[in-house]
Amino acid sequence: MIQYTIAIVDDEETIRDSLELVLTPAYTVHLYEDAESFLASLDSSVPDLVLMDIGLPVMSGIEALERLKADHPDVPVIMITAYEEISMVIRSMKNGAFDFILKPINPDILELTIQKAAASIALVKEVKLLQEKYLKENEPCFIGESKNIENVMDFINMVSKSPDTPIMILGETGTGKELIAKAIHARSPVFQGPFVAVNCSAFPEELLESELFGYEPGAFSGARPQGKKGFIEEADKGTLFLDEVADLSPAGQAKLLRFLESGEFYKVGGTRKLTVQTRVVSATNKDIETLVEKEKFRKDLYFRLCVVRADIPSLNQRPDDILPLAKHFLYEFSRKFDKDLKGFSSEAQALLLAHNFTGNVRELRNIVERSALVARTGLVSVADLGLRSGAAFCQGSGPGQSWDEATAGRDDCGLQDDSVEIPEAGIHLTDLLTGIERRYMALAVEKAGGNESRAAKLLNMNHHTFRYRWKKLKTQ
Repeated sequence: MIQYTIAIVDDEETIRDSLELVLTPAYTVHLYEDAESFLASLDSSVPDLVLMDIGLPVMSGIEALERLKADHPDVPVIMITAYEEISMVIRSMKNGAFDFILKPINPDILELTIQKAAASIALVKEVKLLQEKYLKENEPCFIGESKNIENVMDFINMVSKSPDTPIMILGETGTGKELIAKAIHARSPVFQGPFVAVNCSAFPEELLESELFGYEPGAFSGARPQGKKGFIEEADKGTLFLDEVADLSPAGQAKLLRFLESGEFYKVGGTRKLTVQTRVVSATNKDIETLVEKEKFRKDLYFRLCVVRADIPSLNQRPDDILPLAKHFLYEFSRKFDKDLKGFSSEAQALLLAHNFTGNVRELRNIVERSALVARTGLVSVADLGLRSGAAFCQGSGPGQSWDEATAGRDDCGLQDDSVEIPEAGIHLTDLLTGIERRYMALAVEKAGGNESRAAKLLNMNHHTFRYRWKKLKTQ
């Protein structure tokens, strides 16, 4: 059984001692004779529950309550007063007090009040544990070190505080839009409600209304005898995630708009008006503003869905996150396949950084899964990655030559066996590879007349990745 910690803040020694005597068998008790010493103790430990006198010397209990709640809003505080002054009680309750008790303290009333507070503490802790578990298991798209992903996380933490503000997530395929929607739900006040995901492009127009809003028994031929709940009703007091919302038909857009304007709807074949409370998070990989301009997506619906907008960067726009993500996925698949994989070779890391991830995080995950499955040593090699663009990383083939032709009789990096030597003192392979990368990039920039976009194409690299690597190499 959990033993909760209770802080007792009272300037009367007899009160402190008697409360300690009553509570110690069941709780861990800490005693404070004034508000100042109690508030100072919060830097090292925060109690689960506070019993605090209103009439404290110097700083009053009400002022101490305000300061405590500013930094630790979830800690329940039971106020103690010797005066039946309604104004003081009302003020303390407005400032966030859980309850109050009067002196002289009745032990039975005290225990009942503490038990109620303990029940609320347990609920808060349970929710936090569930949230932490969920976030650890479902947020690989947020692993990384780039400023871009840091901005996304800050944004999510900010917008999640609202229980019902509509949010639209825009980003390329594979950037993790549904994971981001789940992260918003997990951090929101409706966390304990359902998360219902709907792929708007998966249903033909004639089925969309019944899938979204549900239907009554006998509503149409082939309908279930018992009727059916729609996705919107299932998402009551939770989050409704509308993926690929730009693919909705004009009729589907109109029906969704009516629901968003009032929160009310009718089931297909029904006459009873239903009301639900749900947060709507929508997502698309299309240029929805252009669709609005071309009148292929309703402007009024766009403004309803896009109260808050989140633009998710592609993986190519956050190259700092490629290796941290790859290592995370490698650890995941190393456990899944019961292997002892330590990481990626220097060449494999360089190849991942140079690769153009058209499928974003999803593509990287698939690449690492394959690599983990076929890897025969503790380090994933270039060959394990299985990327055709590996040729561009280490080949020396001439125009018109295929990689197979250029590397016939050579080793994995296109070098003839007798063209390389390792001195007795050894070499620093990472520095060597960095030097080769810097030289080829400089040659590409020179050949492209200083145009970085063209230089990136010469090296079969994504433009964003090229700019990031070139800038970094120039400073080394």
